[in-house]
Amino acid sequence: MSEQPIQTGKVYLIGAGPGDAKLLTIKAAETLAAADVIVYDYLVNPETLCYARRGAELIYVGKRAGQASASQKEINGILIEQARAGKTVARLKGGDPFIFGRGGEEAEALVEAGIPWEVIPGISSGVAAAAYAGIPLTHRGSASSVAFITGHENPQKRRQAIDWSVTAHAADTLVIFMCAETIAEIARKLIEAGRTPATPIAIIRWGTYAHQEVYTGVLADIAASQIADFHIEPPAIAVIGEVVALRESLRWFGSPELEYSLHSLSQHATAQVAGV
Repeated sequence: MSEQPIQTGKVYLIGAGPGDAKLLTIKAAETLAAADVIVYDYLVNPETLCYARRGAELIYVGKRAGQASASQKEINGILIEQARAGKTVARLKGGDPFIFGRGGEEAEALVEAGIPWEVIPGISSGVAAAAYAGIPLTHRGSASSVAFITGHENPQKRRQAIDWSVTAHAADTLVIFMCAETIAEIARKLIEAGRTPATPIAIIRWGTYAHQEVYTGVLADIAASQIADFHIEPPAIAVIGEVVALRESLRWFGSPELEYSLHSLSQHATAQVAGV
């Protein structure tokens, strides 16, 4: 009697959403409950893992700047190995897998390896963080277009793909992901490209969490300084455009104690540098 071939498992690329565990989709929660293995990232809210079934294996592969972490190649290998062992694998990623989440790279690796896979979209942090900060990314009166842009390009790319002279005017609202360490330089490039220095900007840390922080001002407030002067650390997303001004009347979430003025921080940083 011939041996039965081993049944290959399946990998689900799941968006965990922006942070608030209650923003996880029903389909994502159901898939987590059925998974044998959950491979998850740093930005995934640990509360999301409560949907895992008892006995499921949890594998952490989070990436944090300046800290040792699994490479993308190693993560791809884990997904393929676990699926080839016949397991149902939930690859849990912050936000949406296909918006600056390397989900496309992982899907390509699975296709090349012949592994069945499926993507379960999540609420993008670029959309949710802005909404929780009281900022509609589009508005009939002030913004008919929006662009999602990375603030942290792969340094190994042959050339940097973002042409800020074009990007500055690509859309009414610009949403910059992963920009805590680069937003000052980006602000300078946008102004050099013709975006007015008085353009409103909001920088949102830990969007949708109870400890969400929101920094607001205009491009000129940060263009003259390094972001380190403001002590803004990852994770952070910036929203740039006239819609940011709507936050004054539309803010509905978060603690007033965690709201900051970029102008005040800029003045304080300048005074410190001057030794005042």
